[in-house]
Amino acid sequence: MGLGPTEIILVILVIVLLFGAKKLPELARGSGRALRIFKAETKGLLDDDDDEKTKTEEQKQIDAQRAETIRYEQPSATPTTDTSSTTPPRRDEV
Repeated sequence: MGLGPTEIILVILVIVLLFGAKKLPELARGSGRALRIFKAETKGLLDDDDDEKTKTEEQKQIDAQRAETIRYEQPSATPTTDTSSTTPPRRDEV
């Protein structure tokens, strides 16, 4: 069940009526750019997966050590209080 020539002509006619003949090249260019970007990103994701599969055990260990080092070197989110530099509260005169 596909589109016949009559249906394709009807769809093209509706598109031209909706967007106008001047906007069609701009829409096609934008769609082409978006499709190229999408293909490049999905290819990049697939390449990243392939890199994980081809790593040796030594490379995986090095990556794990780097991740541990980064995790321990990040500053903590809880603030520390330094009590050595605080002054005692003042006494109000009565």
